[in-house]
Amino acid sequence: MIANLTEPQRGHLAMLGFSALVAGSFSLGGMSAGFIEPEVLNAVRFVVAGAVMALAAWLSGGMSRSVWVAPWRYFVLAGLFVFYFVTMFEGLKTAEPVSMAAVFTLNPALSAMFGYVLIRQITTARMALAIVIGGIGALWVIFRGDPDLAMRFEIGHGEMIYFWGCIAHALYAPLVRVFSRGEPALAFTAGVLVAGALILCLWAGPGLVAADWANMPNIVWVTIFYTAIAATGLTFLAVRYAALRLPAAKVMAYTYLVPSWVILWELAMGRTVPTAMVLPGVALTVLALVMLLKDEEPQVASA
Repeated sequence: MIANLTEPQRGHLAMLGFSALVAGSFSLGGMSAGFIEPEVLNAVRFVVAGAVMALAAWLSGGMSRSVWVAPWRYFVLAGLFVFYFVTMFEGLKTAEPVSMAAVFTLNPALSAMFGYVLIRQITTARMALAIVIGGIGALWVIFRGDPDLAMRFEIGHGEMIYFWGCIAHALYAPLVRVFSRGEPALAFTAGVLVAGALILCLWAGPGLVAADWANMPNIVWVTIFYTAIAATGLTFLAVRYAALRLPAAKVMAYTYLVPSWVILWELAMGRTVPTAMVLPGVALTVLALVMLLKDEEPQVASA
């Protein structure tokens, strides 16, 4: 069945998996954030993910010498994701997973802006309307459907920290096109993850040594390995695969599904979910996704 899909359709399928996998990291991250420092957790997850993806790339025959030409590209991309993941886990110390996922849905607007600036990808009128609707839905969830909070513009400390990380995340998708030189997807992803592991090990060195690994709760280990393999390696691969087949705004459109996936994750793990007041906001984000995914010819501005 997958073999019969067009290249853009395969990109959409990759991003559907991306949204489900990313959602799990919010729920697991919320459960483990109080037991380990964000940079320490992410250092371990990047080491694990980098090792697994590098091995997979080597076994597939894609780890040629040409992959390591201009390695600075991997460090630039890795720096963006390192910043994103650390701010995410720092934000989860005080913010609810669904609220954090709503902040994540602001990424399409940011990606559309960066896509135009970096590679002249034009956002059509319908895409712009969808992004506005999705942004309204995200804000509805962030403010928990409370007009008083919205009028006072009271955004939680965790959500504000994470927003800065989302700016870095949104910049990643268009930069993949700028920096890609035709490398195999596995090898390219491995390069980013290895670079990220080096950055984080230097940053979190003292914390890695001081951590009480022998007495670390099981949820921390579950979070580390889930985020390393599923929410890092596979999602990096999915974004890279989709970014070469879809406009940046459409790649990030799937972030609109993340709050809905997070609610399902929270229910599956027996945790409390937001009140019904946030559901209209979630519905608006899903509507934005449908609007963004309607087929249309990609438009690229002249240089």
